[in-house]
Amino acid sequence: MIAVGIDLIEIDRIAGVINRHGWRFFERCFTLQEIIAADGKLEAFAVRFAAKEAASKVLGTGIGRVGWREIEVVDLPSGQPQLCLSGAAAEVARDLRLEHFSVSLTHTKDYAAAVVVAGSVGSPD
Repeated sequence: MIAVGIDLIEIDRIAGVINRHGWRFFERCFTLQEIIAADGKLEAFAVRFAAKEAASKVLGTGIGRVGWREIEVVDLPSGQPQLCLSGAAAEVARDLRLEHFSVSLTHTKDYAAAVVVAGSVGSPD
């Protein structure tokens, strides 16, 4: 089985949320490692947000059953992004037998997008 999720977000939307909610938005949606990696760059937060949305689509849960911080986007030393799942996100992935995740991130001046592809070793019970 292969599952695919995609998300596209306007970077200005993220700017608006930050203006309205400030630090609470960062604490609710991002891990400390993600905040450090984004280095204050709006597009870096937007593309990670899009990746979390895309991953939640792969899991079939949306955000709710799975929390924002349970889907983490980390950078390998090569700079390649990688998903790390924890908590309910990891549990859902196990239930679906999704073991291999790949994430691709991109952004322009106005938009951020992410695609997540996951593969399983067999069909879920």
